[in-house]
Amino acid sequence: MESEYNTTKPPYKPSSNISGLLVSKFAKVCKLRSIGVLPAENPLDSGNNDAPLAEDSSDNTTEDTECDKRRIHPQPADVSCELDMCGEPQILNLFGILSALKSAYVRLQAAHIPYDPDKIIAADELVVSYLGTLSEIKHAYKEKQFSKSKLDSSHLESLRSEVEVKERFLEKLKYENQTKDSEIGRLKQELQSLASRNSKLVEILRRDRVETRYAGVLDVTMFQNSFKEAAKSIHDFAKPLISLMMASGWDLDLAAKSIDDGVAYSRRQHKKFAFEAYIAWRMFHGVVLESYNITDVMKFDDPIDALIENPDSGFARYCRKKYLMIVHPMMEMSFFGNLDQRNFVLSGKHPRTPFYQIFAKMAKWVWILQGVACSIDPEAEIFVVKRGSKFSDAYMEPIEQDKEGLVGSDEGQTTQRVELMVMPGFRIGQTVVRSRVYLSKIK
Repeated sequence: MESEYNTTKPPYKPSSNISGLLVSKFAKVCKLRSIGVLPAENPLDSGNNDAPLAEDSSDNTTEDTECDKRRIHPQPADVSCELDMCGEPQILNLFGILSALKSAYVRLQAAHIPYDPDKIIAADELVVSYLGTLSEIKHAYKEKQFSKSKLDSSHLESLRSEVEVKERFLEKLKYENQTKDSEIGRLKQELQSLASRNSKLVEILRRDRVETRYAGVLDVTMFQNSFKEAAKSIHDFAKPLISLMMASGWDLDLAAKSIDDGVAYSRRQHKKFAFEAYIAWRMFHGVVLESYNITDVMKFDDPIDALIENPDSGFARYCRKKYLMIVHPMMEMSFFGNLDQRNFVLSGKHPRTPFYQIFAKMAKWVWILQGVACSIDPEAEIFVVKRGSKFSDAYMEPIEQDKEGLVGSDEGQTTQRVELMVMPGFRIGQTVVRSRVYLSKIK
């Protein structure tokens, strides 16, 4: 027998940290069994049931002798031997783990008041970790049942009783954890519901504020401000339009001439006003002043949002009609190499492209300008100035680049004529909002 099992077992030395020793060996048993590989020197070799155990050849202690006497035949090492040698500290360690689990669960409860998601996640992970440790110990215990011949029956019954109590306590903790998880889910749903209600209230407040601003305080000053914004937005749209024409190889001189032939420009760069006049003429063409609600457009900072929310509104139909009127298919093809944007508009939708966003902003202010006019005065009128008309300071305003010479004086009024109307004028009650014109001097 001795020659057949000649493996030398290292002497057992009691450790000062008994609980750490048992937990470490339990962890090794569970971990190594999961992968199926065990080192030969491991005394808890639970994966190889046929490996023999030899007697210790050196420094035998009383505990080793007693343990060896019980090993009459080769058999797998188990936890019961460790418990025989070490006594009850391992059980106390189990209780310590349960106490730590209880503390972790208390931390999980405390993290709910005040509600701290990060602390809840951390505490929950700690609870799960301790539960996993207890589960591993439980499985190790069940796999390595203590033999009645190795333990006193009364001690075994006491141990079983303690395990049952702790198992019931563990089940209770699991149930409470599930209850808390359900409570967390309910609170999350309640939070989402409150956030949704708050968003609706914010939208209502914003709409009321816009209605108060633009429906309750409509006056001539507000119209004049809208007029300036509309004129500026037309200028802002003309700039990228001219840039795209230049990049696509268009002859700008010929294009300006096709808009209004025979215009005498004091400077070559003033031909850009021909494009602004063309855009304004298209935007106001066929417009009949009428009062309508502008709050649906004004409540959005980005007019594309208004178009997407109300694709069949009057403003959406206005944008669709004017874009197709201003941007010719040939022009769009030369700009972008395709007609995707045009087809998108024809289908009743509005693309969120940079070019169309600039156009939508211009359309927004022209649309508002027309709606505000009749909201202030139902008899409001729009008037145009024909080319060649004599300049009148009462009805016309020269654009900034042509405020030169004698414009505005008696002599200037008799020596300057209108070459282009860049922006039409409005008459609201007794107030006249002057049209913007490009002038030329007559020799």
